[in-house]
Amino acid sequence: MGAILNGLALAKLRVFGSGFLIFSDYGRGSLRLAAIMELPVIYIFTHDSIGVGEDGPTHQPVEHLPSLRAIPGLTVIRPCDANEVAEAWRVMMEKKYDPVALILSRQALPTWDRSKFAPASGLRQGAYVLSDATDGKPTVLLIATGSEVSLCVDAQAALKQQGVEARVVSMPSWELFEQQDEAYRESVLPTDIKARVSVEKASRFGWERYVGLEGDRIGMRTFGASAPLKELQKKFGFTVDAVVSAAREQVNRVPR
Repeated sequence: MGAILNGLALAKLRVFGSGFLIFSDYGRGSLRLAAIMELPVIYIFTHDSIGVGEDGPTHQPVEHLPSLRAIPGLTVIRPCDANEVAEAWRVMMEKKYDPVALILSRQALPTWDRSKFAPASGLRQGAYVLSDATDGKPTVLLIATGSEVSLCVDAQAALKQQGVEARVVSMPSWELFEQQDEAYRESVLPTDIKARVSVEKASRFGWERYVGLEGDRIGMRTFGASAPLKELQKKFGFTVDAVVSAAREQVNRVPR
């Protein structure tokens, strides 16, 4: 079977499946075996967060992103807009041995004007500077995936009005980012900038590797709830005000 699937990959064909992210639990055996057998299967998961809303916590994935990232050999990609989705497909179709989990939202997301923001081709490196501070000298880093990138972009504008320069980093894939050389990773997440905030509508587990032990991680500490999206965002702290507040606390914490 492995030889057949690898042959299909070489022929520019892909085996794929799709479903809600919450139900990736039921496909765990397939995901794990694809990674072990180095089969370039594409797993498309939608309804990727508590943004599912009224369906309640039974359909709202919380721990699923970090659990997928824990599978060796599986590349997890959570794009922030349609441009990143297109780039993700380019990356996936080049893979000959690695399975990929493409994580997509239920709710509509803004499509960034790439004449004003960095090219979506940055997805290929796993993380890139979507919107930088003035003169490329940020005092705080805002790092996010998927739908939460828009919160960081809005927070960046609000912080600028308050005299705080922020850099917005879109990080659709930890795995792709870790494959980059040290110089590139340093260019995106400079080690001398200690004020950092990550934003993701999932378990906060693992984000300390990018924000540090003292950085702030805006994420889920519990399961979700059954309510409209806007109410859930407010309840669990996924708002522009919450990101701005966390960023300001980080800037005030770090000695200048």
